[in-house]
Amino acid sequence: MAQRKTGLGKGLGALLASREEMGLPAADYRPIPAVGSIALISLDSIEANPWQPRNRFEEDALQELANSIATLGIVQPITVRILGEGKYQLISGERRFRASQRVNMETIPAFIRSSEDTGMLELALVENLHRADLNAIELAFSYQRLMEDCKLTQDQLAERISKKRETISNYVRLLKLPEEIQSGIIEGHIEMGHARALINVNPVSLQLEIYRQVNKQNLSVRATEALVKSATGNPSPAKPTSKSYAQPLGAWAGKAKAQVTVSPKGNGSLNIRFSTEQELKDLLDRIS
Repeated sequence: MAQRKTGLGKGLGALLASREEMGLPAADYRPIPAVGSIALISLDSIEANPWQPRNRFEEDALQELANSIATLGIVQPITVRILGEGKYQLISGERRFRASQRVNMETIPAFIRSSEDTGMLELALVENLHRADLNAIELAFSYQRLMEDCKLTQDQLAERISKKRETISNYVRLLKLPEEIQSGIIEGHIEMGHARALINVNPVSLQLEIYRQVNKQNLSVRATEALVKSATGNPSPAKPTSKSYAQPLGAWAGKAKAQVTVSPKGNGSLNIRFSTEQELKDLLDRIS
């Protein structure tokens, strides 16, 4: 008879105590989970994480993971917390959890933790925030949830997750954008830089009009910034330049002329032109 798959990756099974090692009958194997241990638990006993910041999963990537799990098993255990007897809540590993459900796995290896609700929220969000594939809106929502539910300021959150406060602020501001633009960020039509260029455009109707043009023409961030300035009548102010003009020195300097250059700060230079050596001698005599 073929051995039934447990969903364990190579080497992971060694971390789980066998039924025989526990002095129990081999039949109807059920590991006894303890906080801080890795246990093999039923997928049906796990509920999804309500604080999961990531709510969109790429279909092809999820199916590839499911196929890999069907062939090789789970290489890295998920993390859960104990809700009650025989019940758990997912903290991290939702892709592995969903992929395992797709291939009808009965059990999954899980690292068992115990945490209160607030600690659970912070643990789940902070752990997921360091994922590279979260989009800007998912990050913004996660930051906002952490600050509201854990009663953190932007400065405290920035210190907690090792980010700059300005970074937190820039992401959270994205939640003020209309739903259409937020959806555009989630679906990858525009990037964070585009959104930051659009964030201060008023009224909303103009903001949406510019967004649709950016999306339709696939404009770069720089082109979007230029479009926003043009549409809002707020072109970049011209940079102040140095002034330069010729000035005759008068009878005391003979025929010599001065080229005066004055910078925007008020400093500058005086360049005196002369035609002959005698003119220079006369000029130096007069200056001294």
